[in-house]
Amino acid sequence: MTMFSSMNVSGSGLTLQRLRMDVAASNIANSDTTRAELVNGEWQPYQRRMVVQGPTSMGRFSTELQKATAELDQGVVAKQIVRDPTPATLVYDPTHPDANEDGYVAKPNVEIAREMVDITSATRSYEANVTALQASKGMVMKALEIGR
Repeated sequence: MTMFSSMNVSGSGLTLQRLRMDVAASNIANSDTTRAELVNGEWQPYQRRMVVQGPTSMGRFSTELQKATAELDQGVVAKQIVRDPTPATLVYDPTHPDANEDGYVAKPNVEIAREMVDITSATRSYEANVTALQASKGMVMKALEIGR
């Protein structure tokens, strides 16, 4: 491991948490969008987006020595952003321009409370990564002072 490995791990966490906050904010911004995309000639409501996350790819080893000493790629990464398959909510509003013949409007499957929980969770994780990054920076600075 290099002395910057922990900083790289924290940096990947910061990037991922920022993306999670951005996606949740986008979901909130589109929580009333009833015309997000045209499918088979009909407008569909916005579908909630979610971030699929996972570890960065692990290194490959060819010898036992490399297995014992090789540095692994560490951290997390957003694998993809997927749509939530939960069906749209039907709300009775016959005055809405997108209401069907029965007076129901298909509203996005976005729940503001869930998005706020996601934002709070991402914020706390972001703060934890900042704290870890600052601790790593402090250790590197102390190590450099020892070398003087």
